[in-house]
Amino acid sequence: MNTHKPKLCLAISKNWQAPEQSIRLLADVGWDGFFVIWAPGDDLRHLARIASDSGMRFQSVHAPWNKAAWLWGENEAEAEAATSELVKCIQESAAAGVPLVVAHAWIGFVPTAATDSGIERFARVLSAARSAGIRVALENTEGENHLDALMSAYRDAPELGFCWDTGHELCYNRSRDMLGSYGDRLFATHLNDNLGISDESGPTTWLDDLHLLPFDGKADWPGIAARLRKSGFDGPLTFELNRTSRPGRHENDAYAALPLRDYVAEALNRARRFAALFEEAPSASH
Repeated sequence: MNTHKPKLCLAISKNWQAPEQSIRLLADVGWDGFFVIWAPGDDLRHLARIASDSGMRFQSVHAPWNKAAWLWGENEAEAEAATSELVKCIQESAAAGVPLVVAHAWIGFVPTAATDSGIERFARVLSAARSAGIRVALENTEGENHLDALMSAYRDAPELGFCWDTGHELCYNRSRDMLGSYGDRLFATHLNDNLGISDESGPTTWLDDLHLLPFDGKADWPGIAARLRKSGFDGPLTFELNRTSRPGRHENDAYAALPLRDYVAEALNRARRFAALFEEAPSASH
């Protein structure tokens, strides 16, 4: 049995309440840490002080993703805006003492080829991370070829790794074993459940990206625990969950009906249930 007790972290949503209040709430309920989604103008250093005062681990900062496709395009002004935003996020995270930035390699559901220019532009992002002394983890989302292109081009860059989103693997990646591809470079997890693709013969859409509590969907949680343990991952188990449903969907409605404290507490119960599976799973050496 694994004797390592992983720390448990949860994504904080700005839709809940002020982030400062959410950090204190998570600490009070029993979570070990958190991450936030950064937007220009956010004061990460202030949140880091709240985290320190609350005994909480500021696990990572999630970079904005709405400009991710611009990195790969021919519009130089857009590409500069996308690159500069990522660099700024890295610098602000480093200034706050946060060791990891999670980013998307792509956004969009229209198949588009990865470009040499996008790969070249990303070198500036990695240079900023190297200079700041922090790491960047690319998440599996739609557009796997863009993720694959960057992970391949910068295979030897120690500051670049992978963030495994279990729900995205089920819907966006249609159950491709993303951890099998990049588990040896795993920096972080975004653990959540999912119901897969609504229409297997139809297009992939963001409406299937439910971010359910673990054990409320179709994910194979014993299998996820075994795969994660086999990868040798020893960092915090970080969960990214949605309290509200996607437009036209109702799978998360029961969460929204709970008081926030009860929802956060139930999420921690599910996280501990998964952590127990992870701790019991055999390691790669076995």
